[in-house]
Amino acid sequence: MSALRRILSVEDDPDIRELLAFSLGEVGGYELCCCGGAAEALKRFEAFSPELLLLDVMMPVMSGPELLAELRRLPTVRDLPVILMTAKSMPDELAALMEHAVTGIIVKPFDPISLPNDIAMYWRLAREQRGG
Repeated sequence: MSALRRILSVEDDPDIRELLAFSLGEVGGYELCCCGGAAEALKRFEAFSPELLLLDVMMPVMSGPELLAELRRLPTVRDLPVILMTAKSMPDELAALMEHAVTGIIVKPFDPISLPNDIAMYWRLAREQRGG
């Protein structure tokens, strides 16, 4: 199993983007491309070539699930692990989000120190589901 290196994160809140950069970049050691919205993510996706997507659910203009639907039109995205981040935590809300065929969901607020381990766990899960 190859190690996860590149994560494309889409989050409209600048404070959370800064926290993600610290958590995943500094603590986790990942190469991170932080985008402030869907338009930026669509522009930067191919050049960055992420191995995992981390998408905020509620964003202006285009939500995380809407962005995911747009990205999944690209052949390189069909099998990419996707993690949604949301402030919603009710079981029925989380179940509805899982219907977008994502690898997992991280509920905000998250612990920036344990987030890299959570991402690594979802990476392993995605690899196991795809047979290595």
